[in-house]
Amino acid sequence: MSLKEQIEADIKKAMLEKNKDDLRALRAIKSMILLAQTEKGASEGLNSEGEIKILQKAAKQRTDSIAIYQQQKRDDLAAIEQAELEVIKRYLPEQMSEEELEKIIGQIIEKTGAKGPQDMGKVMGAASKDLAGKADGKTISIIVKKLLS
Repeated sequence: MSLKEQIEADIKKAMLEKNKDDLRALRAIKSMILLAQTEKGASEGLNSEGEIKILQKAAKQRTDSIAIYQQQKRDDLAAIEQAELEVIKRYLPEQMSEEELEKIIGQIIEKTGAKGPQDMGKVMGAASKDLAGKADGKTISIIVKKLLS
């Protein structure tokens, strides 16, 4: 079952349960998927990698919004975004721990032959490709910086 089909089934379920928080988040995800499918130059359908990227983008948007709302002392809006983020996280693959990431990134550094901070771009490219969906880019970047310095 594709992500889109799963989301549609969960929208129906949320409607029957009258779960407004889930419904709002699921509709937002479905909207992002439909937009990606109808974009100019989009292929027939989204592959699982594309779906994960959409979910990561949605999660990042919610995380950024939560930070902004908390700075502005708008806890009511931050709570709404947090509820949507929890729904989005259900569909994302489980994120790796920092220890696991350090081990894998260490192997990538060895494989690429990186020596220091000047090789960060080379390592980030390989790490982002290998760890797509398993960790967010910010965490990967922090660990790469730490290991290369």
